[in-house]
Amino acid sequence: MGCENSFHANAGMDFLGLRRTRAGRFEIVYDDGAARRMVWRVAGNPAPVTESAVSDALRVAVDARHILPSLYHELKKRALEIERV
Repeated sequence: MGCENSFHANAGMDFLGLRRTRAGRFEIVYDDGAARRMVWRVAGNPAPVTESAVSDALRVAVDARHILPSLYHELKKRALEIERV
């Protein structure tokens, strides 16, 4: 398959992962280690999405105190749109 990157929070059980589907699209996986698991598909419109842009956003977000708000902020800053799967 394609790429798989994972990032674990230094303080806690939170996990962010990046994977590529068979169709070549990127998906972001979030798991808080207890009750929540969410998956988003990264939209590539109008420009194609690069792995490095998404990985950089995940890397910054996982080190933040509040991971999900930080993830949304970092994706928006990089003009990356997501849709919940």
